[in-house]
Amino acid sequence: MSDYQNDGQDDGFVSKSQRKRDMDALQDLGSELVELSKDTLKKMALPEDLLSALLEHKRLTAHGAIRRQLQYIGKLMRNVDPEPIQQYLQILKGESSEHISWQKLLERWRDKLMADDANQPLFLQSFPETDPKQLHSLVRQSRKEKQDNKPPKAFRQLYQLIKEQIPEPGKPRIWQKDEAEDDE
Repeated sequence: MSDYQNDGQDDGFVSKSQRKRDMDALQDLGSELVELSKDTLKKMALPEDLLSALLEHKRLTAHGAIRRQLQYIGKLMRNVDPEPIQQYLQILKGESSEHISWQKLLERWRDKLMADDANQPLFLQSFPETDPKQLHSLVRQSRKEKQDNKPPKAFRQLYQLIKEQIPEPGKPRIWQKDEAEDDE
């Protein structure tokens, strides 16, 4: 009788119900992926078979075919690490606290640069790769736009310049496909 006693250690057993819940969660994650645009999907570093299944889903119109395709996507999701995909979706939805704090940091730098010229050398010292002439020019143009109540074109360009200089912390691997191709 002692052969069947549980000694309190987890032997790695996962119940059939738990496996079903896990598979349903992966299928739900796949359902979230099919809602993304084709361009966004192509930027993600997904396996080829999963990417083609997601793109095929967008082409389908029959209810039964869509349901079967979602099940197939769920099956393919079993071979993929879901964590980076979930992080990417959180960032797209604006739910990632790291991403939000990074955006606020960018906005604070932009506001500091707009407020006082004394902050420009501080920014250049912190991020020496920045082109000082471009920074000064964008700050000057942004102030002029604000003063003349014009559309904030240079203001947005200044934000993009700052964004290029300050790397985003904890950027998931899943979207590094487009950056690797851009470098080539």
